[in-house]
Formats: sequence, C-alpha cells, structure tokens
Amino acid sequence: MDTLTRMRAFIAVVEAEGFSAGARKIGRSKALLSKYVRELEDELGALLLNRTTRQFSLTEAGHTYYRRASEIVREIDSLADAVRDSSGDVRGRIKLSAPRSFGDSAIGRCLIDFAASHPGVVLDIQLDDRFVDLVEEGFDLAVRITRLESSSLIARRLAPFGVRVCAAPELIGRHGMPARPQDLAGLPCIIDTNGRWLSNWQFRGDGGETVTVGVSGPIEVNSPVAARAAALAGLGFCILPDFIAAPEIEAGGLVTVFDDRTLKGAGIFAVYPHRRYLPAKVRALVDFLVQWFKEEWKS
Repeated sequence: MDTLTRMRAFIAVVEAEGFSAGARKIGRSKALLSKYVRELEDELGALLLNRTTRQFSLTEAGHTYYRRASEIVREIDSLADAVRDSSGDVRGRIKLSAPRSFGDSAIGRCLIDFAASHPGVVLDIQLDDRFVDLVEEGFDLAVRITRLESSSLIARRLAPFGVRVCAAPELIGRHGMPARPQDLAGLPCIIDTNGRWLSNWQFRGDGGETVTVGVSGPIEVNSPVAARAAALAGLGFCILPDFIAAPEIEAGGLVTVFDDRTLKGAGIFAVYPHRRYLPAKVRALVDFLVQWFKEEWKS
C-alpha cells in the first residue's frame, strides 16, 4: 500500500473527526482506514493519534504531520487538475466554506446550480459564520461577505452587498417612523450577534461622517434569518443583509428606513489561497459564481 493512500486516510479521519465518519466520507470501511493509519504510524515510527474507545485526539507529531500532509495532498491534486485542464475535464472534490446565511438564502442556489452542471465534482460545503483559515483547515475556496481587508488571500468580487434597516409596519404604527438614526437608541431593536456592529449600529451622518448609535431590544441572536423572523413578528427594528430582507420587503412584511444612511462598500467575494496555479475545478467554480451573480443578482 502506497504512502499517499495512507496519508489520504489519515487526513480523512482528522477532518471528519472520527474513523467512522472518515470512512463514510471517502467510501472505505472503518477497519480499512484504521489499518491505513496504523501502517502510516508504523512507517513513520511515531504515534499520530491518541485513541480511546469513544474519541481520539492528535498528538503533537500528528498535528505537524496533518498540516504538511494536507499541503502535499492538495498540491498533488492541484497538479492532476492542471494536467486535466487542457482537456476541460473538471472533476474532483472542492471543499468550500460559506456563511450560514448565504447557504440558507435564495442566493445559496448558486452552489446547487454549479453541482448540477458539473457532475464530476463533489462539492463539500461547510456552512460556518466564522472566517475559517483556508490553508490551515484545507479549504479550496470560501465565500465571504465583508468589506475586504488586505490579506494574503486572492479575492474575486461576485456581487455588491448591502444591509437594510427594517421593521414590520405594525411596529412603525406603534412607535412611529424614526426621523434620524439616533432615534433608534430609544426604540426596540433586534441584534444579530453575527453582524459586524453588534449593538453599535453605524450610519452615514449629515456630513458624510460615520455615526454610531447604541441600540438594545428584546432579542439578540446569531442568525439573520432568526432576526428577520423576529422583525416580522413586530419585536423591533433590525439590520439585515439585503438578500435576506429583500423577499419580505417586496411582499410588504417589512418596511425599510434610512436607506440613504446605511454604509456602502461591502461585497460578496470568492476567496482562495495563493498558489502557483489554481486548480481547474476551483477556477471553474469561481467563474461559474461570477457569471451566476451577473445573471441572477439584483442589487
């Protein structure tokens, strides 16, 4: 049995956090994966995993080996992609990170459409609201919704992104329409704890300066979808991503305020690590997303 196969088995066990899950991920038996990892340890003369009946943990040598082995396997897979590239053969596994709000919203359809049009690709989508470390955690690509900071990563803009301050019509009927952003400090607000500003909401002032308004209210939740549900129930004003708010605004369930005072400049980006060459499968996905947003996105 070759070392590369054993390396892949070890990586699958670590990333799936268990032998059973790792076996399901790569379509091998648990016993076979255990055999491969044991053979790898024998070959290296080092223990990589501390095993108990219920769980395992990486040894110090295991951490070091996992990081380097992941890089090596990605380079080998990328080399194969580069060779296939000339024939237009797009296949393989793409490990992608995206925010939960992206995957759960209508625009998450772009990933389903890509998978449907590329049957040779396995799209491993991991929805997580934190910014994952693409290199350290072995991701090929991430979709990020942000104001892009300087970084060692390569980013390609897919679409503009904005937020909307919203409330249900009945809430505005009870409290009245706020005249300026500072009025929100005295009104019930719903706070999305995944948001950039938490309870300190920022707006553009009369002179173009940034104005910060401290808000509070009955609900704090780490999900824009749940925050939207609370806003629809009339519990408070809420800042929502435009792609989350848009369907309810169009249906009349939510009303927007201060559209001319919300800060601009954020975007939706496809982000990937610097590499000598971009694997064909990743380039195909990025190109597909750019075209999908160009045709489907309504900013």
